[in-house]
Amino acid sequence: MSSGFALSILGISVLMIIVMCVRFKISAFLALMFACFFIALATGMPLDKISKSLETGMGNTLGFLAPILAFGAVIGKLMEVSGGAERLARTLIGVLGKSQAHWAMLIVGYVCGIPVFFQVGLVLLIALMFSVVKESGLPVLQVGLSMVAALLTVHCIVPPHPAAMAIALTLKADVGKVIFYGLLVGLPAAALAGPIFGKFISRYYEVEPAGVFASTAPRDDAELPPFGLTLFTILFPLLLMINKTFFDLLAPKDAVYMPVVAFIGNPIVALFLSSILTYVVLGIGRGFTLEDLGKKTEASFGPMASIILVIGAAGSFNKIIMDCGMGDVLKDVLTAIQVSPLIMAWLIAILMRFAIGSATVAMMTGVGFIMPVLANYPGLDPALVAVATGAGAIGASHVTDSGFWFVKECLGIPMRAMYATFTLSTTIAAVGGLVGVLILAQLV
Repeated sequence: MSSGFALSILGISVLMIIVMCVRFKISAFLALMFACFFIALATGMPLDKISKSLETGMGNTLGFLAPILAFGAVIGKLMEVSGGAERLARTLIGVLGKSQAHWAMLIVGYVCGIPVFFQVGLVLLIALMFSVVKESGLPVLQVGLSMVAALLTVHCIVPPHPAAMAIALTLKADVGKVIFYGLLVGLPAAALAGPIFGKFISRYYEVEPAGVFASTAPRDDAELPPFGLTLFTILFPLLLMINKTFFDLLAPKDAVYMPVVAFIGNPIVALFLSSILTYVVLGIGRGFTLEDLGKKTEASFGPMASIILVIGAAGSFNKIIMDCGMGDVLKDVLTAIQVSPLIMAWLIAILMRFAIGSATVAMMTGVGFIMPVLANYPGLDPALVAVATGAGAIGASHVTDSGFWFVKECLGIPMRAMYATFTLSTTIAAVGGLVGVLILAQLV
């Protein structure tokens, strides 16, 4: 297969995905599956191997990921209904003071964004954000962009978020390392895009609190769970997974306790234990009955279906690229460009994010492009590649992204100001994330 032919087929397939998703509003799952069949047939892949590749790609991606997504949904739902997010915000604002409320909302968004999706986190925190704006007197953009930047950054680069976990598994990266590197790189990136940029841009664009979210009343303080217990519950799965990584690096491999550490630090086990802890602390401990918790758990699974299908289809897309012979061609072409795989992964992800809008599709597509090249960089930690890819998917959010419209409506930002505020903020976070990864790559 010639490089020109392979790149043409790949380019057409990506264009198909973009046109189907953006122009015709077709589901990303169907668009990705259509692209899979197009690549397989156009490259002459044997018919009996096409279905096998589709099945293997989807199975390998979702076999480990599906229970992780389910446990994460449970934790996020119980944090929402228990008022844990409000407790974190109120405590931090009380410590930092109202004049630093935008930094408090950054920390709250960063912590609360760990177990919940971006849109869920935004709905979860938006009423509290407007309350903070009213009490502190700070501009809506200064406080709102701080919260949004934190939620979006952690959504893209920190497992157990679906796409972040999926690319970590696809790259066979140590999940604990991805979490640690992601948190380390993401916080300064979110700080640049949120509190720092928000303070600057709020001088030029004024946004008035408006809409249904601005008038939502916060809960009484007595209804909220304790701060320390809430924070520990949210961070518990990350602590277990990062703990495994530290033991792997520092402890003897044949130590008698290592099997137990490895078992508890496995993402499925860590999130299962965290779900139980959340049930007890934020569920039963807050007066919910087991019947109530059962209903809320069931309700948390519904929104997962479309995410699981898109990630599974992206896994099949990546597998088809590798099995049809296109992977070897991509390896030769991208290697000849002489660009760092970290920069390449970031660039592919942000371009796909701009074109399609979906951060999940952008990340999974970016990994599919970059995986063939990594064999030429045996010393490169795949955890860094995972974080670089996620950082690229943060940026360039605009009208093709449903989150763009969600932020517009929730914060009440006029359309004429969205590109100069939210889009630019996401791009600053993406660039900051890339710089952080490149610096980290020199140190580890």
